[in-house]
Amino acid sequence: MPSLARVNQPFTNEDTPLGTQPTLSSLMDAAGRGEKSAADLLFSALYAELHRMAKRELMRQGFPVSLGATTLLHQAYLELAAKDATSFPDHARFMGYAARVMRGLIIDHARSRQAQKRGGQFEITSIGAEAEDAPDARELSQISEALDELAKVEPALVELVDMRFFCGFTFAEIAAMKGISERTAQRQWEKARIFLHRSIRADLEI
Repeated sequence: MPSLARVNQPFTNEDTPLGTQPTLSSLMDAAGRGEKSAADLLFSALYAELHRMAKRELMRQGFPVSLGATTLLHQAYLELAAKDATSFPDHARFMGYAARVMRGLIIDHARSRQAQKRGGQFEITSIGAEAEDAPDARELSQISEALDELAKVEPALVELVDMRFFCGFTFAEIAAMKGISERTAQRQWEKARIFLHRSIRADLEI
């Protein structure tokens, strides 16, 4: 998994000659054009950075510590954009990619909590994690798999679920980032929920 020490520093890829390694900004551009290898590397780079920031907060605050996904994403954008202000993607575009990465990070931590059952682990909270009957790691994985299927036909709905359920953004925040009305964001959320209920189970807490 690539390390993201500096945004304007190249990312390591064994298949890419030295001197031509991509930056985070160029990876986002390439992923936006549909290049799968760039999308995969972008996911790994953002995952590594968000994980590093979460661990840093653990060291600062001691443990156990609970981190808000929304706060972590905003902090990541501010820090990364500051390092490459001239070419870094806009806030909405960054959040679209980072929200998908946050989904993976939250699921991995849910699995870790179930496997280890001990202190010293940081926890990333989202809107889904706040519910009393929030899905466990197995159900979160099922949701993720169903979202991957939905992404093949309705990628915009999947991005909205990642932002709303896994990251905890409000409909107003999502609407502003996606350039749609809050009403439209709510309709898309309901459409996605119907798909997930049909794909997994009717009483799924989402």
